[in-house]
Amino acid sequence: MKIFRLIVLIIHLGILFLLLGTLLNAYVPPKIFPWFNLLSLGFPVLIIVYVILTIFWVFSWKKRAFVFMFAGLAFINPVKRWVNYSDKKGGSEIKVVSFNTNAGGRGSDAIGPYLNSLDADVLLLQEDAGIVYNFDGYQKANPPFGTTVLTKHKIISQKVIEPQDKSIKVPGLQVDIEIHGRIYRFIDVYLHPFRFEKDMVKLNTNTDTNEKKIKDVVKRLIPTFKKHQDQVTLIREAIDNSPYPVILAGDFNSVPNSYEYYHLSEGLEDAFVEAGRGSATSFHDYKFPIRIDYIFSSKTVRAISYKVDRSVSISDHYPVTVKFSTEGK
Repeated sequence: MKIFRLIVLIIHLGILFLLLGTLLNAYVPPKIFPWFNLLSLGFPVLIIVYVILTIFWVFSWKKRAFVFMFAGLAFINPVKRWVNYSDKKGGSEIKVVSFNTNAGGRGSDAIGPYLNSLDADVLLLQEDAGIVYNFDGYQKANPPFGTTVLTKHKIISQKVIEPQDKSIKVPGLQVDIEIHGRIYRFIDVYLHPFRFEKDMVKLNTNTDTNEKKIKDVVKRLIPTFKKHQDQVTLIREAIDNSPYPVILAGDFNSVPNSYEYYHLSEGLEDAFVEAGRGSATSFHDYKFPIRIDYIFSSKTVRAISYKVDRSVSISDHYPVTVKFSTEGK
């Protein structure tokens, strides 16, 4: 029994250090050490195993249970980025929707009527090239880069966040919109995709084939993380230079606790953490829980509700809807 407990202790300590590694994404960029960002992909599995092993020590009446429970407090906020149970809040509203339409690959005819039915103040869409919308009363910012912003309100200005280095994909669209007499800067984000096929990540009973698949996935992940770092720098400039409150939304192609999450959310608030309930999983093509769609806002803008609409499957992403209070904080 002692040998078994020793093995469990070593495993538990190993998982603790791996979880702590995900926190280092706040400080270590992918171009220096991309493996911390890779760890963030496995955070849900790591934290579940960590909790199970902590419960094991509790029922074993071992003092080390308190050590692991105390260490686990460091992961409360990271867990809330995946699963949260905040109280509902009231107030007047600005309704914002972010949705990766997958270029209409699952039925572009259904996307338009669905979005129109939401009656949102602002729609921020990604992978939207080639889809035509005919919404009465909406203005459109739609450069030829696969992002679209639709709004019922007055567009003051718009700007493509375009890198000087042409090898870097355009990461987003900046649109300043006047709503109820106040101007907000909306930034529609679409970070470089990984372009995975399901067969690439589906393991089977062949060990050699699985090993090759894992190596191929890692080879694709790490260069993309590095591209994201350059894109994040450009988006941060649009945020930091804004004279208006910012609402940042879109498909980050990055999970919570990643480098992208930490650096894009800096100085902003995650609407899900503030007002979400349940799971924030937004990408549903794989069985593994993945949250890559986000809505952040300046601290002067208060999220009062957050919804991932899992009732529709017109894309490989679920639409995300947030209502903000116009009364601020």
